[in-house]
Amino acid sequence: MDFKVPVEISDKLDELDAFIEADIKPLEAENIQYFDHRREHARTDWDNNGLPRKEWEQLLRAMRRLADKAGHLRYALPKEIGGSDGSNLGMAVIREHLAAKGLGLHNDLQNETSIVGNFPVVFMMYDFGSDAQKEEFVEDMITGRKRVAFGLTEPDHGSDATWLETSARRDGSDWVINGRKRWNTGVHSATHDIIFARTSGQPGDGRGISALIVPTDTEGFQPTIFHWTFNMPTDHAEVELKDVRVPDSAILGEEGQGLAVAQRFLHENRIRQAASSLGAAQHCIDEAVRYANSRVTFGEPLSKRQAIQFPLAELHTEAAMLRALIRQTAWHLDQQHHMEVSDQVSMCNYRANRLCCEAADRGMQTCGGMGYSRHMPFEHIYRHHRRYRITEGSEEIQIRRVAQRLFGFGRPKS
Repeated sequence: MDFKVPVEISDKLDELDAFIEADIKPLEAENIQYFDHRREHARTDWDNNGLPRKEWEQLLRAMRRLADKAGHLRYALPKEIGGSDGSNLGMAVIREHLAAKGLGLHNDLQNETSIVGNFPVVFMMYDFGSDAQKEEFVEDMITGRKRVAFGLTEPDHGSDATWLETSARRDGSDWVINGRKRWNTGVHSATHDIIFARTSGQPGDGRGISALIVPTDTEGFQPTIFHWTFNMPTDHAEVELKDVRVPDSAILGEEGQGLAVAQRFLHENRIRQAASSLGAAQHCIDEAVRYANSRVTFGEPLSKRQAIQFPLAELHTEAAMLRALIRQTAWHLDQQHHMEVSDQVSMCNYRANRLCCEAADRGMQTCGGMGYSRHMPFEHIYRHHRRYRITEGSEEIQIRRVAQRLFGFGRPKS
């Protein structure tokens, strides 16, 4: 059994490293205020609802254009739409590699923006969209001419998505939507929002929820507040929908099968999120080790002390074990339907996200006052990756999924 990274993936890592040094690092150096100790302030328009500053988002778009021109941005996408048919294994290795480099323009996870794009909504559109929808959206979503947000969570419903209260009723050839959404990320600049609404069935039914593509300038669609979060800037809106009217052609996928569309989004994100958390965790471990080797206390390097060595050695060991599990699971995702390995995806996700938070916290402790400061990366990594323990399904939901498979029970089929 060969556990080496396939040569085509390791060659891709070398290409990415060369591209970062030649094209991305110079642009980052010109805009270093977004990545040094000033980063949160420089990125946030505090007087405009805490939204991202336009200059910051313009820089991210410039990075994506460079990456697309160089042939990296679309790596994971099908060749039919300009991609490389990148595998889940390839994406797992790449996302870990980029996150392990630390903070930088090459891979800003706060915005899910990277030189190798993660496109879960594009995959949703490509897999479930009609020919007309794909023609209208796919290329424009990749290039940024259209931005499509994702509206599943509600003020009173998060993990219990089958109980969501937003509804859509037929009115002739249209649907009329009423309800509210929360954590509707990216709505401040989105042209469209995928709204999940009950179109049939009863609360708690898995069937009967549909995904509808709603232009954000539709009458009755209104963001009401952007929630300030642990990590700023924010782009997480609360949205009200009052008699929002869309045509029947707005349904993405089959009517009543919206949760299948949502699952495509979630599984696509969970394994890649896990890989990114692993990479960020390894970066924290490596930075703490570097500091401990260079810091002299009581006449000798800080790293001589077992109180420093042992916690970092344990974190490093868990990172090695997770690396094997994440890559194995990503490989299985390339061979099987994603629901067949959903419990393994959940294992990867909750353990990696937790590891990252533990590694960032230990980095702070190892580096003392400087570790706590914004002159080192730990606080930023902790504040961002702490969110991952809640989003895409909280770690409790992930553990429940593992338990369902372990004990042989689950939700009855609707």
